[in-house]
Amino acid sequence: MTVLIAGEDADGLGDALLDYGADLTRIEGMATRESLLAAGIETADLLVLTEMDDASAIPVAKEENPDVRVVTYARDSLPEFVRGQTDLAVDPDLLSVDVVAEELVGA
Repeated sequence: MTVLIAGEDADGLGDALLDYGADLTRIEGMATRESLLAAGIETADLLVLTEMDDASAIPVAKEENPDVRVVTYARDSLPEFVRGQTDLAVDPDLLSVDVVAEELVGA
């Protein structure tokens, strides 16, 4: 499974996804159309955002790859304008990175 992850990832979800066998690309800095394209959004299976500052990247990702699943793993609320395009929103205080990684990429 090809996964792109954007945001600081302070909880370590990216490492957990790697442990479960994901092919992971980290987007450095702000998630923009250019950084998403450079990371391979067109063929990605999953986009994970760990900061809601990057929420504007969700419609861009869906435009470039309508089949990409979008997951947020952040303590901040998901902005209303992207709720319909987000497949799953998870609060790190409710589910650990291991549980989320296993559910997203399987064991």
